[in-house]
Amino acid sequence: MRIMIIGADGQLGTDLVRTLDGELSPLTHADVEISDRASVDAAMLKHKPELVINTAAYHQVDLAEDNPAPAFATNTMGARNLALACADHDVDLFHVSTDYVFGGDKRDPYEVTDLPGPLNVYGTSKLAGENFVRALAPRSYVARTTGLFGIAGSREGRSNFVETMLRLAGQGRDIKVVADQYVSPTYTRDLAVAMGQLIETRKYGTYHITNSTSCSWLELATAVFEITKLTPNVSGTTSAEFGAKAKRPLYSVLENGALERAGVPRLRTWREGLEAYLTERGLHAG
Repeated sequence: MRIMIIGADGQLGTDLVRTLDGELSPLTHADVEISDRASVDAAMLKHKPELVINTAAYHQVDLAEDNPAPAFATNTMGARNLALACADHDVDLFHVSTDYVFGGDKRDPYEVTDLPGPLNVYGTSKLAGENFVRALAPRSYVARTTGLFGIAGSREGRSNFVETMLRLAGQGRDIKVVADQYVSPTYTRDLAVAMGQLIETRKYGTYHITNSTSCSWLELATAVFEITKLTPNVSGTTSAEFGAKAKRPLYSVLENGALERAGVPRLRTWREGLEAYLTERGLHAG
């Protein structure tokens, strides 16, 4: 299969390139601007894909609150442009979305059928993008995921939550982490494998794809330090005390049942994924 991967230098894009079989066209922002329909059409004509995977996103969650235009340009109109182009060229589309489409008012994992209710501009822009994909691309997958960490996040100038914790620990700083937000942290290598398996089924629709089980961000930070044998002074705080610009859902754990029903096995636990990631980074102390 000829697969065009948009956002190929990001965390997920990097692991998709390493994982997927087929004739891959890995594109970065320098190669295509998805908020520009002409740029999208040019890429489609040049690479002639049978499947487009969109991992590109504007994910500056706090900055989007005061300046929403970049978020809607990429997350909403970019998704719309890709959906229209895929429909015009008779191409499948795999669009990656987020747990932030939900409001966090549940205390059990969100099903794909649960009603979204985003709390911030970023989540709203991603939900609008999802809706364009479902409405305009007849053969499409929408996959929501959360708390990504992958090897590309360790590159200079890049980061993810795990790398941020490692950096702060290396600086000898006291670390405060929110203890009242619950997610299912997800290793992008595991996510890429599951996406490949789902593509093979040709069962289009909306899915949740995360590592299994859940934790708070504080529990994730604690696990990072346990596995690496680092001993910084880390303590918990509340979302209110932390005071981020954008409101986050307190609970955005995603239920992967639809994925399992499509024939794709549940992913390993987030702790196992974290250990594999830190092993890949050469930081697993054993």
